[in-house]
Amino acid sequence: MTQNKQYNVAVVGATGAVGQKIIKYLEEKPFQVNNIKLLSSKRSAGTKVTFNGEDIMVEEATSNSFKDIDIAFFSAGGSVSKQLAPEAVKSGAIVVDNTSAYRMDEDVPLIVPEVNEGDLQHHKGIIANPNCSTIQMVAALKPIQDKFGLKRVIVSTYQAVSGAGLAAQNELTEQTRQYLNDEEMTATILPAGSDKKHYPIAFNALPQIDVFEDNGYTKEELKMINETKKIMHEPNLHVAATCVRLPVFTSHSESVYIETKESNVNVEDVRKALENGEGIIVEDDPSTQTYPTPLSAAEKKEVFVGRIRKDLDTDNGFHLWIVSDNLVKGAAWNTVQIAEALVKNELV
Repeated sequence: MTQNKQYNVAVVGATGAVGQKIIKYLEEKPFQVNNIKLLSSKRSAGTKVTFNGEDIMVEEATSNSFKDIDIAFFSAGGSVSKQLAPEAVKSGAIVVDNTSAYRMDEDVPLIVPEVNEGDLQHHKGIIANPNCSTIQMVAALKPIQDKFGLKRVIVSTYQAVSGAGLAAQNELTEQTRQYLNDEEMTATILPAGSDKKHYPIAFNALPQIDVFEDNGYTKEELKMINETKKIMHEPNLHVAATCVRLPVFTSHSESVYIETKESNVNVEDVRKALENGEGIIVEDDPSTQTYPTPLSAAEKKEVFVGRIRKDLDTDNGFHLWIVSDNLVKGAAWNTVQIAEALVKNELV
């Protein structure tokens, strides 16, 4: 890669929450952008979005939108990615897709750069960004896996409503107002993916994200299970997940229990591994009540880990509390990091 090489990029879903953050992080110049094309649905086309101080008109995304584009970021829903990502590849672009459309496709690398950047070498035009709750967990588990191996992972998530979109955030705001004014709370959005029954999210906890499958797990839980095994190259790793939506606007939290392959590991060993992990910040001091929270992690790019402790009954068992902004590291920033890694490794 020459130092001064510049790239033409497109952002599909440029007016959405994740698309807006992708644009923001591209302004930080992780690599040199020559031209940027901002794309959206027909409904949002014509909107102006600012990039590097210049107002750029958002265009409708079509199969003809990707001529001369080097990298195309997709964050406009799985159906759009299924329709237009192959067209972008035909035009010569590399697609970094932030939807679930291609994550478990065996020909598509599923990438968290701190964990499996090397898998980029095998891309065939499309690269998938994992589920937000998966990203932060595998980023924290990677240094432990490298040092001590992993046998089992059991995770319970406490996920922000922003993971279900702006409408869900607005619903939480309105339900909070209704509850505090002793009005009946209206619920139409959550749990996301459900078309049968809805529950208020304000002052509540919903143990369902997306629809239930026949085995009793939700699609969100199965995403975490299957994506973790793929990203970490551990098809036989024992993984279980329970995903819960909480009335929090930003940042997902996770209580994660792990068992290491190696025995005679202590808490300090795990802490040191995490402190040396890329993109990880350890906040763990019970004596001063120091641990990560959704508010403290908001708008930050790192993954935060605290409450590191040994299981009382299992010698190689440990408990972790993992928090990260689901729209930043869980979506937009990880997507931009993937493109940055492509450029760094001269794969584009």
